[in-house]
Amino acid sequence: MYSLFAIWILLLFNAWLSFAGYSFFQETEEKNIDVIRGITNYPTISILVPAHNEERVIERSIMAMLRMDYPKDKRELIVINDNSKDNTGAILENIKSRYPLENLKIITTDSITGGRGKANVLNIGTQHANGDYIVVYDADNTPEVMSLRYLVYEITNSKEYGAVIGKFRTRNKDTNLLTRFINIETLSFQWMIQGGRWKRFGLCLLPGTNFIIRKDLLEQIGGWDSKAIAEDTELSIRIYMNGSKIAFMPKAVSWEQEPETLRVWFKQRTRWVKGNIYVLSKYLFPLPKCSGSILIDLYYRLLESCLFFFAVISSDIIFILGLLNISKISLPGNFIIIWMLAYILFILEISINLTMEKGEYNLSNFLLVVIMYLTYCQCWIAVCLSGIYSYIKDSIFKREHTWYKTERF
Repeated sequence: MYSLFAIWILLLFNAWLSFAGYSFFQETEEKNIDVIRGITNYPTISILVPAHNEERVIERSIMAMLRMDYPKDKRELIVINDNSKDNTGAILENIKSRYPLENLKIITTDSITGGRGKANVLNIGTQHANGDYIVVYDADNTPEVMSLRYLVYEITNSKEYGAVIGKFRTRNKDTNLLTRFINIETLSFQWMIQGGRWKRFGLCLLPGTNFIIRKDLLEQIGGWDSKAIAEDTELSIRIYMNGSKIAFMPKAVSWEQEPETLRVWFKQRTRWVKGNIYVLSKYLFPLPKCSGSILIDLYYRLLESCLFFFAVISSDIIFILGLLNISKISLPGNFIIIWMLAYILFILEISINLTMEKGEYNLSNFLLVVIMYLTYCQCWIAVCLSGIYSYIKDSIFKREHTWYKTERF
C-alpha cells in the first residue's frame, strides 16, 4: 500500500504542475512578444559551444548558430574543441575560412588542459568571452533563427533574472520507437517541471543547453563546478543561493539530437543519475547548505529519485503477483482498480503536456503514452541502479571526472 500511496502523491503533484505548465503556456501565447522592437539596446553576447569528437554534427550546428538573427557586431561564437581525436578541428577551421567576417573563435585543448568534462570546457570558454552575457549550446544543437533574441529579450527585461532558459526539441524524433519516447519525455519534462514549477514556485533548472546567463553573475559565483557531471543542475542551485532567478522562455527553441540506440540512451541517463546524486550529496548532506524554495525543490528531487524509484519496483512486483495469482495480497479496496486509476492519471498528465506543442498531440503519440509506463519508464529502474552503483564505485576509487559525451548519429 505504501508503494501506491507514494506513486499517487507524486502523480497528483506532477498533474498539478502539468496544469500549471498549461496555464503558463497560455500566458506566453497571449503576450505576443515582439523581439524585433522589444530589444532597444543590444548587449554583447558570447556563445559557448563545447565540442568533443563532434564531426558528425558540428558543421550543421555552427551554421545554424551563425544564421541566428542578432547583430553580428554584438555577438561572438566561441567553439571549444576539447581534445578531439576526430575531424572536429578540421571542420571548424574550414567553416572559419569560409566565413571570415563572422566573429568565430576556435579554442583547442589537449589532454593536459582539457578532456576533463563539459564544466571544465565551459570555464575555459568563459575566460575567452568578451560578452556581457554567456549563451551555451551543445554541439548537436540547431537553434531557431529568432531563438537568441528571445533569450536576450527575456533576461534584459528583468533585473531579477540571473539566467533564462529556452526550450529544446527532438530533431530525430521519427527515427525509431526510442526517439519517439524520448520526444514525449522531453516535452513533458519541459512543460511540467520547467513551465509548471516556474508558474507555481518561480523555479527553473538550467538545462545543459540553450540558456543565457549574466557573465558578471557567473564570475561572482565561481563559474561551473568542474567535478559536477550534471553541471547545469549544480550551477542552478548556486544561482538561486546568490539571490537571482532562472526564468523560462519557451519561444527560444533549439533542436537537438537524441540517442537512437538503447545503449547510448542508457549511458546518457546513467550519467544524469550520477550527476544528480553528486548535487544532492553536495547540498543536502550531511547538513543542508541552502534554504527556502530551492531546499524544498532539492528534497522533492530526492523523493522523486528515491521514493518513487522504490515505489515503482514495489508496485510492479505486487501488480504482477496479483495478476498471476501467485501470492495473495491483502489490501483495502480493489488493488487493480487503484493501480489503473494511477495509470490513467499518468496518461492524462503526459497528454496535457503534448497539447501545448503543435502536431504532437495525435493518435500515434497517445498510443505511445498508453504503453510508455509499462515499457520506457520501466527502463529507468535499471538506469537508477546503474547510476547509483557507478557513483559509489567512482567515490570509492576517487576517479577523476572525464568526458561523458553522448554518441552522435
